[in-house]
Amino acid sequence: MKQRLNLVTAPIARTLLVFALPTLASSVLQSANGSIDTVWVGQLLGEDAVAATTNGNLVMFLMTAFVFGFGMAATILVGQSFGRGDIEAARRVVGTAVGTFVPVSLVLAVVGWFLAPQVLALLGTDPAITPLARDFLKVTFLALPAILTLTMLMMALRGSGDAVTPLIFMALAVVLDTGLNPVFIRGLGPAPEMGIGGSAMATAIANWVALAAILAAVYARDLPLRLRGAELRYLRPDPAILALMLRKGLPMGVQMIVVSGSMLAMMTLVNREGIDTTAAFGATQQLWTYVQMPAMALGAAVSAMAAQNIGAGRWDRVGTVTRTGILYNIALTGSLVLLLLVADRQAMEIFLGAGSGAVEIGRHIATLATWGFIPFGVTMVLFATIRANGQVIWPLAILFVSMFPVRLGVAHGLYDRLGADAIWLSFPTGMVATLVMASLLYRFGNWRAEHDMQVADAPGGEEA
Repeated sequence: MKQRLNLVTAPIARTLLVFALPTLASSVLQSANGSIDTVWVGQLLGEDAVAATTNGNLVMFLMTAFVFGFGMAATILVGQSFGRGDIEAARRVVGTAVGTFVPVSLVLAVVGWFLAPQVLALLGTDPAITPLARDFLKVTFLALPAILTLTMLMMALRGSGDAVTPLIFMALAVVLDTGLNPVFIRGLGPAPEMGIGGSAMATAIANWVALAAILAAVYARDLPLRLRGAELRYLRPDPAILALMLRKGLPMGVQMIVVSGSMLAMMTLVNREGIDTTAAFGATQQLWTYVQMPAMALGAAVSAMAAQNIGAGRWDRVGTVTRTGILYNIALTGSLVLLLLVADRQAMEIFLGAGSGAVEIGRHIATLATWGFIPFGVTMVLFATIRANGQVIWPLAILFVSMFPVRLGVAHGLYDRLGADAIWLSFPTGMVATLVMASLLYRFGNWRAEHDMQVADAPGGEEA
């Protein structure tokens, strides 16, 4: 089977969809993994444990944000290098990315293990669930280096036009994780009984195995981004490439921090509403991961496709890629929003149980807020195109305004009048505000004038 698509010459509508579908399937698997893990935790350990994983997963999202930003920068650099036909430059980007962020992820894992209690205290985690959240979060840090490195490799492969290989090994990680959850939670067979920590242990084992397997496959199939022989020196970070990745990746990482920081602030408001509301919000977040999957997948596909066409100088195709991505997003995201609103009770009961008092709270949250993911999907495509040419500062500024003055302003400013509804309504309000500003940036901004995403020749004049 052909793994890598030609994103520069192939028909846009069909190619974008074919390229996005494996990425969407990867997102489905990843989200299903988290959802099934939540089901195992909820069914085997109860609502308190679900609330504990909600806090723990939010912290992990915050910890991975910076590396995700650098992964996005690597994806764009790889994509533009492939568009220019410079495979050697793409390999140098991957070498610098891996050589830099494997050590960083190991440091984050160690620091996170020791600081987990303090982080949970900052969140205002309910004392009733703090021990569970601590046990879950500390073991989850064992998976962090594998998760970050695996994510980096998958993003780089997509930048080269290969969305199938990441799908295969995402599937491997999900099968292992979901299968091992009950084994380590309950201590089946020779496995120790670890309770909520067993769910995190299953995640750690699954991601380390998937990382080893994808590396083996890259070399066994001699994929373009593999490093052999003298190319292994690329694992020593190139200062020029690293500086470019820092300059572009840091703002994208900060964007994730902004989103995470806003969610952390929202989480403190949610936690004040009681454990039932926290559990309901956790279940709603699980469902929202599915609703936003088309936006995330199409955003990634548009970013890679736009980057390669920009690298090849095919600006005539970039606008068509963007418009096609927007149309696909409205259709797919809108369908999922409608489906969730129709089947909200059944969806909530999967995570919370039929007799849970949190079900009705979750249904109410979904009714007020889920529609906002339609404008969110359009924004993801616009930002993907803008970032594909290296413009990362204005998207960061837009997200900051949307997440803090707008979203938190609505949540706090209307709380006395609307109660908890102000929290839920702040989500779509922020998404609409982001879309308005992103549209203005795409139409009138100077992002097309960026010219600093080309990787310089290696010392000694090495060329592809």
